[in-house]
Amino acid sequence: MTATVAIVGRPNVGKSTLFNRYAGQRRALVEDTPGITRDRIAEEIDVEGRRVLIVDTAGLEDEADAGLESAVQAQARSAIEDADAILFVVDGKASVLPDDQTLARTLRQTSKPVLLVVNKIDVPAHQERLNDFYVLGFDHTCAVSAEHGTGAWDALEELVAELPESEVPAPETSDGIRIALVGRPNVGKSSLVNRLAGDERVVVSDVPGTTRDSVDIHLDFEGERYTLVDTAGLRRPGRRAQKVERGSALMTVRSVERAEVALLVIDAEEGFTDQDAHVANIARDRGCATVVLMNKWDLIGERGDAVRASVAHGLRFMSDAPVLAVSAKSGAGLGKLFAQVRRLHASAHRRISTSELNRWLAETVSRHEPAMAQRGARRRPLKFFYATQVSVRPPTFVLFCTEPRAVQPSYQRFLENQLRASFDLEGTPIRMRLRTRTEGKRKRVEGKQTS
Repeated sequence: MTATVAIVGRPNVGKSTLFNRYAGQRRALVEDTPGITRDRIAEEIDVEGRRVLIVDTAGLEDEADAGLESAVQAQARSAIEDADAILFVVDGKASVLPDDQTLARTLRQTSKPVLLVVNKIDVPAHQERLNDFYVLGFDHTCAVSAEHGTGAWDALEELVAELPESEVPAPETSDGIRIALVGRPNVGKSSLVNRLAGDERVVVSDVPGTTRDSVDIHLDFEGERYTLVDTAGLRRPGRRAQKVERGSALMTVRSVERAEVALLVIDAEEGFTDQDAHVANIARDRGCATVVLMNKWDLIGERGDAVRASVAHGLRFMSDAPVLAVSAKSGAGLGKLFAQVRRLHASAHRRISTSELNRWLAETVSRHEPAMAQRGARRRPLKFFYATQVSVRPPTFVLFCTEPRAVQPSYQRFLENQLRASFDLEGTPIRMRLRTRTEGKRKRVEGKQTS
């Protein structure tokens, strides 16, 4: 069974830097501004041959204001309750502060293993700073430099060694279908995650931009496993004034690239906007199958037909994407969501045999032939020879013909639409490449010579 280790401490002591050190990538945003981490984010890693889930949390404060800050603190405390062991991080440059002492008293009451990590011990001369922190009353104390990596893995290995071994090895499990929730800020992505997960797993607030990190949440539904990724809302580039928001936008794009299905969440009350179209284009350009969720449908009333028409018009460049009217608040419309996700996942991974493709190509071209190819003063028939599928996610096809450059964009769209309809490729992008037959022959000959 995978053990869970929570990284806790007051704000700005280096928790996210330490988390990134363990994760091996910049999963958590790192900034000198206190309070950057608002949600708990997690990464499963290997520690001395044992699988461990590392959880980064928001900085714990003794008192939090009502609203967003209170919700953030509740998230951090929930992570501590869920953890099997705790890395308690303090700032070696700042000495012991009252918030450290308050948190230490809370952690000493738990029966879970706790390791005190004195961070920012960047050079040997700083080692004497550890003496100030023994007053917190923990048996195990380690000096680390999260920035440089010194002592970081030693501390984690020491803590994991205190955990009892699982009696029955956990079977290797997949994260299942990876689903990224994307959209503009404050359209209800986090509320949808909490509704689907059946738990207050991510911070929900009316303040736009509450989610800054990408948050992975694993859940099982009707025997299927899913990973939900709640992402930061994407604003227009010109409005990303802060460095933190630019980092959030980059993480959102990376999350889409890693996802198998994207849920594009729009605010039905506000209607479809240019920025919604921009986010949809990001998902489509990165080959991600997409379901559109018109959230806050419970507030629409009699305007339903007008809103649906607006969304359909805005999505005319990806009209194949299914659209669901939902409410994160009431849960209405979400009963069909996972079935739709499975259908799109199957579409994105669908493989079509070459024989089926060639039958489809011959029938399609015979029904609607392409325009003649113009070569100088002469017009010649444009002929298609055969087609083959070269990859999935997204399904990618190569069609061989006499004059690829002469195939009109409108005819390419016709072929794509026919292909989508014939093989049930709903909601997934399709890549279609046109080549001359001689290019195909040359590549096959080269392949035989090298094999």
